[in-house]
Amino acid sequence: MKELITTLGSNAGSNTIGVPVDPVDPGASLWTNVSTIIKSVIGILGLVCVIVIIIGGVNYMTSSGDAGKVKKAKDTILYGVVGLVICVLAFAIVQFVLDTILGDA
Repeated sequence: MKELITTLGSNAGSNTIGVPVDPVDPGASLWTNVSTIIKSVIGILGLVCVIVIIIGGVNYMTSSGDAGKVKKAKDTILYGVVGLVICVLAFAIVQFVLDTILGDA
């Protein structure tokens, strides 16, 4: 058992399987970090839009033909789709701008 602990302890800081030891890349530039943050935020907003569309669909299915509930559910779905389109366009614009600024970096 002592040998196992010694072996594990001696390999604690090594990168034997290709996984980075430190999840934060100390060599990453500011632009790379900003790009990652922006893409993550847009991805989360896209997920929220999909959830809104699902909620609108559930409301539509459970509206029981009530005209007010149907209109509200259709509006919810419409707003979710518009939000999703905006998120996709924002991602495309951010990707284009960052690729233009950074080049191949």
